[in-house]
Amino acid sequence: MTPIDKALARTRNIGIMAHIDAGKTTSTERILFYTGRTHRMGEVHDGDTEMDWMVQERERGITITSAATYCEWHDHHINIIDTPGHVDFTVEVERCLRVLDGAVALFCGVGGVEPQSETVWHQADKYRVPRVAFVNKMDRIGADFDRALKMMKEKLHADVLPVQLPIGCEENFNGVVDLVTNEAVIWSELDLGVTVSRVPIPEELVEVAAKTRDAMLERLALVDDALAEKYLSGEYIEVGEIKAAIRKATIGHGVIPVLCGAAFRYKGIQLLLDAVVDYLPSPLDKPPILGHLPDDSTKIVERHPDKNEPFSALAFKIVSDPHGKLTYFRVYSGRAEAGQTVYNAITGKAERLGRILRMHANKREDLKQIGPGEIAAAVGLNSTSTGDTLCTKNAPVVLEALEFPEPVISVAIEPKTQADQDKLTLSLAKLTEEDPTFKVSTNAETGQTLISGMGELHLEILVDRLLREFKVGANVGKPQVAYRETIQRPAEGEGEFIRQTGGRGQYGHVKILLEPLPRGAGFEFESQVSAEMIPKEYIAPVERGILDAMQSGVLAGYPTVDVKATLLGGSYHTVDSSEIAFSIAASMGFRDTVERAGAVLLEPVMDLEVVVPGEYMGEVIGNLNSRRGQVKGIEQRRDLQVIHSEVPLAEMFGYATTLRSLTQGRGHHTMQLSHYGEVPPELSDTLLRRIRGY
Repeated sequence: MTPIDKALARTRNIGIMAHIDAGKTTSTERILFYTGRTHRMGEVHDGDTEMDWMVQERERGITITSAATYCEWHDHHINIIDTPGHVDFTVEVERCLRVLDGAVALFCGVGGVEPQSETVWHQADKYRVPRVAFVNKMDRIGADFDRALKMMKEKLHADVLPVQLPIGCEENFNGVVDLVTNEAVIWSELDLGVTVSRVPIPEELVEVAAKTRDAMLERLALVDDALAEKYLSGEYIEVGEIKAAIRKATIGHGVIPVLCGAAFRYKGIQLLLDAVVDYLPSPLDKPPILGHLPDDSTKIVERHPDKNEPFSALAFKIVSDPHGKLTYFRVYSGRAEAGQTVYNAITGKAERLGRILRMHANKREDLKQIGPGEIAAAVGLNSTSTGDTLCTKNAPVVLEALEFPEPVISVAIEPKTQADQDKLTLSLAKLTEEDPTFKVSTNAETGQTLISGMGELHLEILVDRLLREFKVGANVGKPQVAYRETIQRPAEGEGEFIRQTGGRGQYGHVKILLEPLPRGAGFEFESQVSAEMIPKEYIAPVERGILDAMQSGVLAGYPTVDVKATLLGGSYHTVDSSEIAFSIAASMGFRDTVERAGAVLLEPVMDLEVVVPGEYMGEVIGNLNSRRGQVKGIEQRRDLQVIHSEVPLAEMFGYATTLRSLTQGRGHHTMQLSHYGEVPPELSDTLLRRIRGY
């Protein structure tokens, strides 16, 4: 191994992901303290954590934006990204998982697998990110390690491998059984968990520990032949051999090692750090990153984590900083130096890396250069957006971009004074650059500026930033649902565009068929015409014209979705036909056809989970029924009832206040987008009249 290979082998790029309030930020604070990165531990409830540095985060006690930091542990360099848990900020998790090599999935010992736990887990599956699981809050009333394992198997279909067992639970939780080393580990609360003692396993746990350890070794024997041979012959298996087998199975997505602890009470974090080092991959353990040539998406290009290869990196996050725009990026191959010019393969522009910064939350440290496997931020990349590829111009590559969900909720916003107008426009541009799920649009009829996001909290935070961080005076309207339109049945229609103004005119004529697609299928286009009927160069403009028309539907101006358009025929003029004429004709044809195809309104329907004490369940279900909710199931968690339902977003505004009132403040809920469903006809007519203003 060359020196750089050794450094890479000791590098870990990890994210900490979980449901809201599972303890991500608290765990990260403990990690920074035990690794010597900080000298005191901040607490979320005190609003003084290192990672939640935004005013809005400290006020609300939640993580809003992913924060990057780094630390050293047992001669390993660990880059850490602490991600949000609230579903409104799930895009932060998505873009971080895209550039990370491994992840720590936190689960609450009481709640187990909660809705956002499932969401982030599936995001990690999408990018094939190896992970270890940490069952946190084992000191809380109702904590149950076995139930958390069962939920992970049933809800996440995870092949869990417990490598620890809790010693006691709830207020009696005081340590873990390390099944790898076959001993008990106890932490002292007197010195904030710094003192770690390894002692014999308590007598009452010896039998269950032996049984669980044997099951662990039996599972590992399936992925490691050398260990299998020793296991079957009854030979002693070294700790190093067990760790190597767990590492092999974890990186190969064979198992999920599961640990446990109580971060708030300083228990379990050092062993979690050991697991990150021992089981999660380095950049060298990951397959080479794949991309394609900028001018040919069929030509696949590989980039390896090697300093001698051409430079390639992915920009995954933009932050508007008072001192200039910060662009976070992950280097996959080659090296770059501060002041160097790099090439943006998406925009085709050259950009200068003015400064390269290693980030610790909102603090920064200048770097002279950066190499493969590293994560940093740059100042000076003014034309780079989230998902862009940075590379060298003589060896260009486009890495897989990021996909983001569409917003589901909007509010109208207007400046208070004329002086605020320019500030508002500039500030909104900065926020849209930072957050790909935040959209700004203008209502063509009213001229209102609309801002759209993933939920009430998302927009509340963004508006708060406008007022406080960007100091923009603005008035904000009530939230509005982002409806969609679609069709119910197949229909044929045509569009003809003719303009004759003397000299060369404009002529385009198309016949199209529209068919409904399943929910979430998006848009499909097919051409069945010959070149004699419509020349090939006019086919793409027809598709563009249909797509343009789909942006504002015929019912209420909402985007049309889940439609297949087939070009059946048409005609052209050898002199007067043009791309713009066919694009306009296609747009006219689409609108003509949609009216015959039975256009209907679609509304976002949310997956809702409500956790309440049993005595309030009847009132809560009754309230959900009044909101057009459909209860899908009820699950018992100790003395609490968990109600799973689907409810239209339009009925959910202000629900948090209603739930507090119904349960005397003892209930809570989480929701995320499930799908778009058809608005009932009796409501659709009323809704359309209100939207159209009569």
